[in-house]
Amino acid sequence: MTTPGDVPPRLLRAFVAVAEELHFTRAAARLYVAQQALSRDVRALERELGAELFVRSTRRVALSGDGERLLPYARRVLAAQDDLAAAFAPGTRPLTVDVGAPVSTGQCVLEAAREAAPGVEFVARYHSGLAGAAAEIHAGRLDVSFGRAAGLPHGVLSGLEHRLVRYERVAVLLPSGHRLAARAEVPLDALAGETLYAGAGNEDTTEWTSFAHALFDGRGIRAAPPFPKIDGEAEFARVLRKQGWSVLASEVFTGVDGMVLRPVVAPVPLAPVSLVWRRGLRHEGLRVLRRVAAQLGEAAGWRTRPHDGWLPREDTALLRGAC
Repeated sequence: MTTPGDVPPRLLRAFVAVAEELHFTRAAARLYVAQQALSRDVRALERELGAELFVRSTRRVALSGDGERLLPYARRVLAAQDDLAAAFAPGTRPLTVDVGAPVSTGQCVLEAAREAAPGVEFVARYHSGLAGAAAEIHAGRLDVSFGRAAGLPHGVLSGLEHRLVRYERVAVLLPSGHRLAARAEVPLDALAGETLYAGAGNEDTTEWTSFAHALFDGRGIRAAPPFPKIDGEAEFARVLRKQGWSVLASEVFTGVDGMVLRPVVAPVPLAPVSLVWRRGLRHEGLRVLRRVAAQLGEAAGWRTRPHDGWLPREDTALLRGAC
């Protein structure tokens, strides 16, 4: 048997409309339904509750005692349902977007989205790392992020959707006195024997660490050993100087005093940056982000791969499957 808490909202709406109009024809017109369907819903509600809600005659309709008792409860239930629907309606709440860093592909897309849709509220987060952001998306604390989707575990990725935004060219951040710092470009083979920091030890950036391992494999390049997560630009710069590390980075990496950023070539490693969101998410802000990301990519050639571009096998397979 259905309890009062299980009553379909449609039946309550039918009841409230008739209770306020005290006329079945007017109530049906108000709800844009046929009068027969409205009468059927009211009778169904009476059966569910085991109570007669209206006193009917050929000349008038009036609320019964049970109907008068039900009316304030029905109104509160329907108001709560309307509030719930409004809270989760597409575009009516802010869209939380993790862009990784203030200078990033994600930030470029976010700024373009804000300009294209000033009426949509985008709330930026700067957590840096798709692995950490994906956990926040699954937990419902975040809506959208940017990063290397192929670096996420299959079980995590299966609950997300993604679209390629850009192939960022990989670069290396070197101390200004490094033997390779004077070069305009650094051939990948020239990094043999070097140790590069690639986020090992930071659980929020495991997708970047796995990219580095794929790139370094068989080339004589070592990844720096695991190190606790480093928070903040100042602390990052301090650790780099103290450890003497060079850093595997991308072309949009922010500068660090006393270090220089040099693109890696021969081949050109490419770090795919995708827009990533919770599967099934419906929000006007997401539609705006997807649109402007495609426009920026087309205008700037973000999705064009150079003839000597290099990708990990996992990325090639994932991106082929997403086409």
